[in-house]
Amino acid sequence: MSLLDSLKTHTVVVADTGDIESMRRFTPQDATTNPSLLLKAAQQPQYRPLVDAALADADGVPAARRAAAFMDRLAVNFGKEILNIVPGRVSTEVDARLSFDTDATIAKARELIGLYEQAGMSRERILIKVGSTWEGIRAAAQLEKDGIHCNLTLLFSFAQAVACAEAGVTLISPFVGRIYDYYKRERGADIPAADDPGVRSVTRIYNYYKKYGYRTQVMGASFRKVEQIIDLAGCDLLTISPDLLEALQQTPGEIPPRLTVERAAHSSEEKVSLDEKAYRWLHNQDPMAVEKLSDGIRRFEEDGRKLELWATNAVATA
Repeated sequence: MSLLDSLKTHTVVVADTGDIESMRRFTPQDATTNPSLLLKAAQQPQYRPLVDAALADADGVPAARRAAAFMDRLAVNFGKEILNIVPGRVSTEVDARLSFDTDATIAKARELIGLYEQAGMSRERILIKVGSTWEGIRAAAQLEKDGIHCNLTLLFSFAQAVACAEAGVTLISPFVGRIYDYYKRERGADIPAADDPGVRSVTRIYNYYKKYGYRTQVMGASFRKVEQIIDLAGCDLLTISPDLLEALQQTPGEIPPRLTVERAAHSSEEKVSLDEKAYRWLHNQDPMAVEKLSDGIRRFEEDGRKLELWATNAVATA
């Protein structure tokens, strides 16, 4: 048995890639995508039919909106192709520029779900990926009421996690690796596995959710090394890049569950309830989370603009 095989007995393994061939190889349950992954995949020759189909679909859209329509259709085409391989769900991201606009986030999510349903895909298999700002969380709360399931990303603070659970979102993606990066930089040295702040953050959130019976699932994300994955075995889901999936697959052994509902029941976390003011204050008390959320939105926006520029050129030369 490989470490990957063992991990799958405790945790839903998700592929963090737009590379369809990687999904066939590692057989994950779910998959996540983002603009940078889509851009990388779309430029590979084997996926040209998906690009051509998106161009054809966008051809009838007014010129001013053609590039945006092409990007939406490209994301849905890749998502549909992924859903033909994975048995579970795919996450499709809302433009990071909408991170502080609740109404626009809701509108874009509904548009993406509409495209998926036109393509014959059930909304039950789609997760709309939204940044964990207060505005994004409020959008997700409304979308969940409408039967549109959400994956709240760029999650770094306990305040974000509590607000997401209270909003009834389907899934959150706390970023293990980026938390680790921040504290490694602050300390100027590597951090022992037992003290990894990214792992500790996800463990705390998992224990809190399970202790108080929230239905929101926890999907650890943004891993830097195999040890972080091993230390979160038992988490609801883990989204893992192809290089780390390869390392897990090539290493024999078994991974015991580190996170369990039984252990969570005995955690010392006290119940918290957050309105907007309390949320903003508690989140603001975490300098790491404030910095990494802002930085993450900027990075996602930059990736989105790279895809947009490529899309604009693709539309212009089609």
